[in-house]
Amino acid sequence: MQFLQLLSRKSGKLEMLFQIPFCQKPFPYTCLATSACLYSKKKKANGYEQVDQEKYKNLVYSVTSYKTSAQTPETIFEEDNLLYGPPGKHRPPVKAGTKAPKNWVPLINPSKRTVPLNRDSNLPMKVALQKNKMPSVTRVLQQTLSPQQVFYLERWKQKMILELGKDGFEEYTKNLFLQGELFHSALESIFLSEEMAAKEQSEDDSLSGYLTSVEHVLKDISEVKALESGVHHKTLQYLGLVDCVAKYRGRLCVIDWKTSEKPKPFLRDTYDNPLQVAAYIGAINDDANYDFQVSCGLIVVAYKNGSPAHSHFMDPDLCSQYWNKWLLRLEEYMEKADSN
Repeated sequence: MQFLQLLSRKSGKLEMLFQIPFCQKPFPYTCLATSACLYSKKKKANGYEQVDQEKYKNLVYSVTSYKTSAQTPETIFEEDNLLYGPPGKHRPPVKAGTKAPKNWVPLINPSKRTVPLNRDSNLPMKVALQKNKMPSVTRVLQQTLSPQQVFYLERWKQKMILELGKDGFEEYTKNLFLQGELFHSALESIFLSEEMAAKEQSEDDSLSGYLTSVEHVLKDISEVKALESGVHHKTLQYLGLVDCVAKYRGRLCVIDWKTSEKPKPFLRDTYDNPLQVAAYIGAINDDANYDFQVSCGLIVVAYKNGSPAHSHFMDPDLCSQYWNKWLLRLEEYMEKADSN
């Protein structure tokens, strides 16, 4: 501005300034302005423009409206509801096996009197199995296999038939059953008399591997009360044949002896055997022939190659869980039988 004022005092010089030759030709010009410069760059997007302003305003007000701390369980739920809407009504799925039996009977019989019965000897009990219309534990479990169990069992059967042929497979299963019977007989002989056991073992060398396999388990077994003994649950109407009832490391157990060609280091590898043990425990506790009650179980898996057997101890809590599962399987069997 001072420069223009100076030129205005000398008008002649100002006129000469605008009459110079190069001004005769048109040339681009730029307007001068005293305001701020305008940039041609694109304005950056503001992320806050995407926020629901009404919700944000209400949230800020709900937080700042309190003189004391606004974080209470009630206000937190209100804020979550404001921002995200009401909570979903989805419920977690119910775990399998939590279904309660319709006809529940306790595993331990509260009305049973445990007065010792008069017995002529201290030998283990061996009650004869009175076969009647009651289904056996084995039959109930076989008739109530899950579709998945049936699938894998049938697939194994077909695989063995392809390898051995139909006649070979029948011979294979027959030998397995016979080996199991001989193994149980050998164990019974061990518990009754060491002399008889030595004779039994020498007669059949095929059992030596199984007996070697269970040697470390036998050291923990004492006070055998029953061997290959029949049990009947009159209340629930089923029966079974218990391998052994004895103390294992000081705790009275129903003991189930199993043979296997494959290792079974975990209880889940024994499939329905825990249900079988629980069923036998319940039957013993209901059967008046037995002057005691049992609350624990033991599954011993012996191997033909002599490798150490796997022993799976079932404490009272675990037995109760499998008892409930057994009751459900028994109900399923009875319902099928009634419908047929």
